[in-house]
Amino acid sequence: MDIEDGPRGVTAECAVVGSGIGPLFLAATARGLVRVEFHADEDRRERMPERLAAQLGATVVERSTGLLAEPVRQLDRYFAGALHVFDLPLDWSLTTGFNRRVLRELTAVPYGTVVGYGDLARRVGQPEAAQAVGAAMGANPLPVVVPCHRVVESGGGLGGFGGGLETKRRLLALEGVLPEPLF
Repeated sequence: MDIEDGPRGVTAECAVVGSGIGPLFLAATARGLVRVEFHADEDRRERMPERLAAQLGATVVERSTGLLAEPVRQLDRYFAGALHVFDLPLDWSLTTGFNRRVLRELTAVPYGTVVGYGDLARRVGQPEAAQAVGAAMGANPLPVVVPCHRVVESGGGLGGFGGGLETKRRLLALEGVLPEPLF
């Protein structure tokens, strides 16, 4: 289920949770999961709530009334290899226009497969916009759940990744696209 922009001034709950790729900063509003941030070290843990509050025009709190329970459960199952399709309400408030169209289309790319930047551009009716698709991937507020790690270069290269190429490799290995690293 996808939720479009809602009124400003909402409350968002946040937490940092462990994952197979390190700590993740998660935030949700009553409308759905709104933010996933990689590498939630101490510095990011301190900065993210304030940054998110400014972006959403929201109050961000570190408490649990259950908004994050299902996202955490599904992410745990995904990293255990037991979940291939996320079924979560998503709050798309942090993305608009072309980026939102691209990210919505990306949710249709199945687990264990990849798509090229140019292919994704064609899917949204902008065949010359491969670089803009790359920018949309870099601005994805919901990585892993909205699987930008599944977008690769047409020549077979990994392309870029906001969480770092090693994180992208690990996610693609988890999904069976790449072999598990030997070391």
